[in-house]
Amino acid sequence: MTVTIYHNPQCGTSRNTLALIRNAGIEPKVVEYLVSPPDRETLASLIARAGLTVRDALREKGTPYAELGLDDPSLSDDQLIDAMLVHPILINRPFVETPLGVRLCRPSEQVLDLLPAPQQGRFAKEDGEVVIDDKGQRVR
Repeated sequence: MTVTIYHNPQCGTSRNTLALIRNAGIEPKVVEYLVSPPDRETLASLIARAGLTVRDALREKGTPYAELGLDDPSLSDDQLIDAMLVHPILINRPFVETPLGVRLCRPSEQVLDLLPAPQQGRFAKEDGEVVIDDKGQRVR
């Protein structure tokens, strides 16, 4: 069973998602996509399999989105993916791929629906929000 996270260690949501995967007893393949970006085929596949549009997968905050004029509605998906490949910071994160599917895990709890193993104990996000109780059950 392979679980892959496209991770940015500077992102709290990405760190929380990685920690939830590990809380299920799974050591995922961690791809630091800013260092090793996915190729075009992989990126397009992740976006499609997550059920997103390319625009849904674009990150605006803290990126060159505005200065590159990526808000232009006439830009094609291929042009947007080109920008994401040149500037991987434009790829929203974290994408997680498991045998159960692919998801952009924002918020981080989205990963729980993809994990093939249960949570092994209590989990609180970095901000203190409890997501998993002492019995390993999701807190709603």
